[in-house]
Amino acid sequence: MLRPGVQWLRGLPLRGLGLPGSPRRPRSVGGHEGKDNPPLPAETRWKDRAETVIIGGGCVGVSLAYHLAKAGMKDVVLLEKSELTAGSTWHAAGLTTYFHPGINLKKIHYDSIKLYEKLEEETGQVVGFHQPGSIRIATTPVRVDEFKYQMTRTGWHATEQYIIEPEKIQEMFPLLNMNKILAGLYNPGDGHIDPYSLTMALAAGARKYGALLKYPAPVTSLKPRSDGTWDVETPQGSVRANRIVNAAGFWAREVGKMVGLEHPLIPVQHQYVVTSTIPEVKALKKELPVLRDLEGSYYLRQERDGLLFGPYESQEKMKVQDSWVTTGVPSGFGKELFESDLDRIMEHVEAAMEMVPVLKKADIINIVNGPITYSPDILPMVGPHQGLRNYWVAIGFGYGIIHAGGVGKYLSDWILHGEPPFDLIELDPNRYGKWTTTQYTEAKARESYGFNNIVGYPKEERFAGRPTQRVSGLYKTLESKCSMGFHAGWEQPHWFYKLGQDTGYRPSFRRTNWFEPVGSEYKQVMQRVGVIDLSPFGKFNIKGQDSTRLLDHLFANVIPKVGFTNISHMLTPKGRVYAELTVSHQSPGEFLLITGSGSELHDLRWIEEEAVKGEYDVEIKNVTDEVGVLGVAGPHARKVLQKLTSEDLSDDVFKFLQTKSLKVSNIPVTAIRISYTGELGWELYHRREDSVALYNAIMDAGQEEGIDNFGTYAMNALRLEKAFRAWGSEMNCDTNPLEAGLEYFVKLNKPADFIGKQALKQIKAEGLKRRLVCLTLATDDVDPEGNESIWHKGKVVGNTTSGSYSYSIQKSLAFAYVPIELSKVGQQVEVELLGKHYPAIIIQEPLVLTEPTRNRLQKKGGKDKI
Repeated sequence: MLRPGVQWLRGLPLRGLGLPGSPRRPRSVGGHEGKDNPPLPAETRWKDRAETVIIGGGCVGVSLAYHLAKAGMKDVVLLEKSELTAGSTWHAAGLTTYFHPGINLKKIHYDSIKLYEKLEEETGQVVGFHQPGSIRIATTPVRVDEFKYQMTRTGWHATEQYIIEPEKIQEMFPLLNMNKILAGLYNPGDGHIDPYSLTMALAAGARKYGALLKYPAPVTSLKPRSDGTWDVETPQGSVRANRIVNAAGFWAREVGKMVGLEHPLIPVQHQYVVTSTIPEVKALKKELPVLRDLEGSYYLRQERDGLLFGPYESQEKMKVQDSWVTTGVPSGFGKELFESDLDRIMEHVEAAMEMVPVLKKADIINIVNGPITYSPDILPMVGPHQGLRNYWVAIGFGYGIIHAGGVGKYLSDWILHGEPPFDLIELDPNRYGKWTTTQYTEAKARESYGFNNIVGYPKEERFAGRPTQRVSGLYKTLESKCSMGFHAGWEQPHWFYKLGQDTGYRPSFRRTNWFEPVGSEYKQVMQRVGVIDLSPFGKFNIKGQDSTRLLDHLFANVIPKVGFTNISHMLTPKGRVYAELTVSHQSPGEFLLITGSGSELHDLRWIEEEAVKGEYDVEIKNVTDEVGVLGVAGPHARKVLQKLTSEDLSDDVFKFLQTKSLKVSNIPVTAIRISYTGELGWELYHRREDSVALYNAIMDAGQEEGIDNFGTYAMNALRLEKAFRAWGSEMNCDTNPLEAGLEYFVKLNKPADFIGKQALKQIKAEGLKRRLVCLTLATDDVDPEGNESIWHKGKVVGNTTSGSYSYSIQKSLAFAYVPIELSKVGQQVEVELLGKHYPAIIIQEPLVLTEPTRNRLQKKGGKDKI
């Protein structure tokens, strides 16, 4: 039975509702339009040529125009189909927060807020920025754990963040019902801004620095030219652009279709409620902090002398505007809203009234129900797009207001300097591909919206829309035997079930049901032989008369001889690690390049761009979906495989890092003697349709040796013990290869002037400020995951990059970046895990020698060294 307050709320005459066709802004956003910030006059100028054309006049597009123009780019043109802020910007709730559960997106939030703080002074335009702080509420013990988890991930960033006790929460937000509150996560400086006024201020700044903002100027056609430029057609005329940036909000799909792309975006309906004056709110001496009730799944903030609250309903109840995907956005839609639907959010209204009881007596003056755009994983798509020269995107913003300032700066820096200012591969538009269907996009958008306030565990898996069409040949064989993880559309075994053990998905901040099975898989590889499905690897064939010259330009390592493989890194012009790949020289001038699943199109785009830029005569083919990969590793790997091939696999004939084409059980494979486990092993590349036959043959042949499966969790534990770095963790666009300990793979003395060579020489000459180290720590039931704070003498001095339990020494193991002066073996530091500081010690790496090293030492009679 509903509380009387809810019944009364349901019966309210909901005055001022935004209905279809109603073009006005809701009162809840700012209230400055037409007063402090009248609409900017339309531009009468036109330009036939532009360095950059930005399509879309929401806060993101206008921010990019502002940043590019301010940084000195001439001929920046923004084209907007109707008027600035039309679409999602004008009706947004305008929340701003330093908090983000990820890592580098915190920098985007930080840059946005710091820009918004000074924008009014810079442009003379009122922006309506309020910074009362924000509090996330924990009402369950697992939420408290989540807050502790997030605290250690924030400690090494510039963002202020604190866990506060219930007494402090009540002092800051006296209108709360404190019965269930256990703790709060507090971010000073958080708040809200008027989206309309923000956009007008950015537009004023963009014009001040020379950008042309043209509207109404709908783009009707985009035509690529052979020299990489674009012809952008509008009813006012055409512009020839060196690059175009799609920042078209929920029109981004239509813009994408003009160039042959199906961007995986879908509009969803989001509602928020605005109350009239509440006496208890009006009586407050200062503005309330923004409140986020995570279990109730809503945000709440002060709006003048009333309150505004916005729920995120479950995926079953939320509304997707799927008709816009199939038939397009209605012509002329711009500053309209959907009909409100209070029933859909009533359980959250009820939760809000229980948490903030004054809401029970509140009068609703507005319910705003407007479209916002979601990508499948809720994160925007930002950067250059693979497969099209000079086509960039800034689309899919579910939280465009807090992202706009930072993303504008990030993209501007990237465009102007030729590389991203820091790593943000989680926003790479190329993380999606042909496997991202409309059905998948809708299923994931529903899930992502409904999971807005779900507990964010490490190693989280989300299951909507899975599996995609992109499954390995072994999927049906293995799916019932293991816990699968999602990797760029693929399903890959994380860990395998054992008889009598819990087989469900049990996420936790502590060791959970996969801990013992992964230990068994670790022993399987160390003591016997294991098989792993590595099909999600990105795989490229490169050949042609300039192939060797291209790769010598791309990679910091030397090019391997024919028949051999090496580990190579592509660096940015500033000497940071853009990618790590294995390069196999299969025959003269023909190469097989392998990268991680999440880097496939990210790396391919870079390679293709350099090939075009340097006019290299090469053929580049992405064979990722055509080729399956099985890894076989462990002391008995050679014995098992030798039963299936006539090729001599002995150590002297098939050397470490050698590659050969051969047949295994009469199945053609490209075999590379390499294993990320660091043990004796081969990777077997084969036709995807042969995966089941190859797997069955290997498993049958290994019965005597006790062969079994292993997954990526065990592989991670194995690679950490061998001190193998991982791209995206130990190295990325935030790190250089010298501080990452990759000197062995960087040949500064090779003749080719590879990308980043000169920058790296300068870095080496100036000396390093930090270094990657390996450390061990004794914990209780929690292990480092990466991105935790490293402490020394009461101060945060660094961060972990990845971690795991070491099943060999039965302690936790982690990589971490620390200052040079703290990087010596034996140095003691502390690692923060779930609110506790665990003593840690830097060790000589590797903890466990690799099989090739052990083998070499044994041949030299160095058993005592092993």
